[in-house]
Amino acid sequence: MKEYEVIVVGGGHAGCEAALSTARIGHKTLLVTGNINNVATMPCNPSIGGSAKGIIVREIDALGGEMGRNADKTLIQMKMLNSSKGPSVHSLRAQADKITYPKEMLKTLKSQENLTLQEGMVEDLIVEDNTVKGIVLADGTKISSSAVILTTGTYLKADILRGSTRTRSGPHGEKPSMHLSDNLKKYGFKILRLKTGTPPRIARDSIDFSKTKREDGDPTPYTFSHDFSPIYDVNHQEPCYLVYTNQNTHKIILDNLSKSSMYGGLNDIEGVGPRYCPSIEDKITRFKDKEKHQLFLEPESLYYDDIYLQGFSTSMPEDIQEKMVHSLEGLEHAKILKYAYAIEYDAIYPTQINASLETKLIKNLFTAGQINGTSGYEEAACQGLMAGINAALKLENKEPLILKRNEAYIGVLIDDLVTKGTMEPYRMLTSRAEYRLLLRHDNCDIRLREYGHQVGLIDEERYQKFQKKLSDIEALKEQLKTIKLTPTKEINQKLEKLNSMPLKDGITLYDLLRRTEINIQGLKKEQLYQLDYSTDVEKQVEIQIKYEGYIQKIEREAQKMLKNESKQIPKDIDYSKVKNLASEARQKLETIRPTSIGQATRISGVNPADISILMIYLRKNYNE
Repeated sequence: MKEYEVIVVGGGHAGCEAALSTARIGHKTLLVTGNINNVATMPCNPSIGGSAKGIIVREIDALGGEMGRNADKTLIQMKMLNSSKGPSVHSLRAQADKITYPKEMLKTLKSQENLTLQEGMVEDLIVEDNTVKGIVLADGTKISSSAVILTTGTYLKADILRGSTRTRSGPHGEKPSMHLSDNLKKYGFKILRLKTGTPPRIARDSIDFSKTKREDGDPTPYTFSHDFSPIYDVNHQEPCYLVYTNQNTHKIILDNLSKSSMYGGLNDIEGVGPRYCPSIEDKITRFKDKEKHQLFLEPESLYYDDIYLQGFSTSMPEDIQEKMVHSLEGLEHAKILKYAYAIEYDAIYPTQINASLETKLIKNLFTAGQINGTSGYEEAACQGLMAGINAALKLENKEPLILKRNEAYIGVLIDDLVTKGTMEPYRMLTSRAEYRLLLRHDNCDIRLREYGHQVGLIDEERYQKFQKKLSDIEALKEQLKTIKLTPTKEINQKLEKLNSMPLKDGITLYDLLRRTEINIQGLKKEQLYQLDYSTDVEKQVEIQIKYEGYIQKIEREAQKMLKNESKQIPKDIDYSKVKNLASEARQKLETIRPTSIGQATRISGVNPADISILMIYLRKNYNE
């Protein structure tokens, strides 16, 4: 029987990050996937990033993951979303090339030391004394390991749904895993059924783009990576196009609603769909007052002509999909190359995993991605990275890396999953992060690169570059405090050009930058700033100065939260002995078994009164 230190099951975005991280940290790793040529494919949206998600990709890169670097190498359009708003919601979104993105990731996997790729379908685990010892393939082959990371995506008992048709299949028409979720039940895991979907793909030459609104990439070059310069030509990005549904579209959908898989076409659907990425049927029925819904025509690749109709996910039968698409302006004669479908699959209740992503029921078994109830490539990738890091730390008898809610969107995501659970595919939103002003696009490396270096994913060269950036930020702030402008006629004329009030007294550049209308770029233009620092450092300093008061306020709030996080709850606590707890609180606390008072306060159904009772019990019985 072959032996590895870590086995990663599944080659999607979670699996790639998990396998690369354990191998790079130095552990002999095996990645098992059904089809090696489908590694890191994008069965749905041809994009990386988006609102909040783009920050997750930057966090992955800051920790030493691969998604951001791979997206930078293969993008065909890049945009900074919400750029007209404050920095807490700025987020990158790239149109990735569906051909080159997976090819580049596969190349990275194949060249990685300590990593072996193998095709196979994993149908069971080897478990001894509640500890995972390896996997069993569909052909009976057993492979042993010290840790296993399950990243099965939507392949557990997957069904493709379209109209009244149910086909047992994965996203690429491949055979799904038929027995693994049943075997997980055998080990005591509670399984839930989830659903997601994808829209139709349209032939480019069958669209009349003159009836659509063109959406170009940004003229400013950006990268997800903190370490490399942009390699794409900002003047030659692939455009997207904006279209809208209309009353005719809505009538076709409402008249045929009973034919949709989700609305009567199939009577045995259990899966719950994603609330924040709904099908077009959901949009029409839930928002009947809206006259139109926004859709985007997005190119999938430079190497073929499929156009992705974003926002038009559906499980209608093919003939109704034809009518729906042809009702859209500019798509009257559109040729559908791939019809839309919904996919239903098994996942586990995420409250059955710890914040390290190790399962509570089986030691050294980790889960990441859609098996944990999330939706999206970015959400999957960050979990894969964290599962890989924590599997490696577990093998080295080290404490797990648990990112806090004030440290990363990744921390928010994992805490939400393991504390609150989910009954629908979880998608990251900026509104989920209460400390989002701290979790910005611009400071991901400042927040997380130290952790990446500590676990062994950020090498010394990148780490020293990061250290120089930190010292440059502090040096620039100190210099700005020493450079003073006086209220001369010349300086006031320059400030007038910048639409800023004239000076009556002297002011430092540091204090001048607090003004909303003033930025370093403007000061440079008027020759009021002549220091030599990188654009990255200057932007970071500018944000820190302008939002200093807000940041300090939120940091104080975060410190209150951290006090509760430091109040640990003993692992052996018996909640049945805690008198006067509400029955719902007792049940939830027993099920989730929070590690701290802070986590306990975030459990739905546990009220402040229950927390007070719990804290009194801990003080009395554990001197906590």
